[in-house]
Amino acid sequence: MTKSLRFTVATLLAAMTISAVAQGVTLRGVYQTSRDDDYPNGFYTEYVGYNYTLGKPIFIVQQGLYKMEWDGTTLHKPEKYPAVNKADFYSNGKFTDNAMAEWASNFNMMYGNSGAIIYKGVLTTVMSRTDMDSNSGAQVVPGASVNDTTRFAVRKWDAQTGDLLSSEIRPAWDCLESAGMAVNPKDGKVYGLFHITHKYLPDSILNDPDFFADEAADSTDSGYAICTIDLDKMEITQITPGLYYSNFVTFAINSEGRAFALTSGATAAYPAENGKYYDINGELTGSHLYEFDLKTGLIMDDNRSNTGYMTQVKRQAACFSKNDPNKMYWMGYYNSGLGFDDYGNWNPLPDKNWKTNGKYDTSLYEVDITTGEANRIDNIDERYLFCYMWVDGEEDMPVAGVRGDVNKDGSVDIADATRLIDYLLNDKTAEVDSTNADCNNDNDINISDATTLIDYLIKNQW
Repeated sequence: MTKSLRFTVATLLAAMTISAVAQGVTLRGVYQTSRDDDYPNGFYTEYVGYNYTLGKPIFIVQQGLYKMEWDGTTLHKPEKYPAVNKADFYSNGKFTDNAMAEWASNFNMMYGNSGAIIYKGVLTTVMSRTDMDSNSGAQVVPGASVNDTTRFAVRKWDAQTGDLLSSEIRPAWDCLESAGMAVNPKDGKVYGLFHITHKYLPDSILNDPDFFADEAADSTDSGYAICTIDLDKMEITQITPGLYYSNFVTFAINSEGRAFALTSGATAAYPAENGKYYDINGELTGSHLYEFDLKTGLIMDDNRSNTGYMTQVKRQAACFSKNDPNKMYWMGYYNSGLGFDDYGNWNPLPDKNWKTNGKYDTSLYEVDITTGEANRIDNIDERYLFCYMWVDGEEDMPVAGVRGDVNKDGSVDIADATRLIDYLLNDKTAEVDSTNADCNNDNDINISDATTLIDYLIKNQW
């Protein structure tokens, strides 16, 4: 038994040093936008008909839940998942299934331009919107001043089926707009990088002389702060003792409970031949990766470089796999919206030429959080962009265990294989997490788990 195990382990470990297996991933997401060359405005919407039983028109829209696969070689176009098929509820000019028709049309409300999150099987989307006062024409929240122009449509969905569970309107002073929300697997709480306006903060904060310590001289009266959010009450609790004024575009937390946010990083630099941007000193520039301390809400000092890529000041998506805390997937724009015009000058790209000038092109990136540098995996067909993204099968971060994390340090790596082998060779006296060590899910810890774990480390897939 011992000799056999040693031989098996030695063989597999040796394979790790000589094998290079393309690493793929399947990502899920909530639709934010897309632009298809086949449509004049880039967007697809189909009017099916007026459903008199439901008392409303029925549309098939682009919004919904999607799946996108990177197989290690090709990045496939995102596909709606679950799919919406008109034939399932409409045939020969008649509605055949009213419930299915309403389900399909409800995706028109699945829009998270102010944030989205999956928690305990429920997808919450937050959409900022404005409403016009019928008398003055001012955009107001009923009962608020004319300056309170924004309010939030909060909708809850079944994260698997896309069924609409609830819908409500929240006032501007709830400050629900965020650069992103994520679950911290270490404490089970939902955190977000929320956009806070000074006038909505309590006097106890506004009167604190240290509150504006990080405010730039030319800043506006609003900025970002790390907060927790109670999704049942849709109430945020601010942690950061102040506001940050960078243009944050996305936010994510890895399996170790470490929180990261990306800025847009738009500058006037030109891209090099490798597609990355450098400053005059040859250092990477562009979007920057910041790490936040979730206990204090403050940005941590670091020596990370910039990502090397520009993006736009619009909502984007990022996530981690539970099994790789050092690699962040980022779905963002291909460029900052700047490029060479017809006269060879570097200027904002015109909207009218979006099909050819790349202004709305999008890409999938990998960001190495240990260095801050990113690599573009590929461009995304039809310019899809998600407002929220996760690795398929990992909708909820808080779980009883993380498969393969034998030593429970928050990551799955060679140290876990070493600990498991030590456990098996020494009469099971080494300390292991029994749930995580059962790598083949047969309710026992044996040599098969060691081989399964090492095979995962080689292929990066179970």
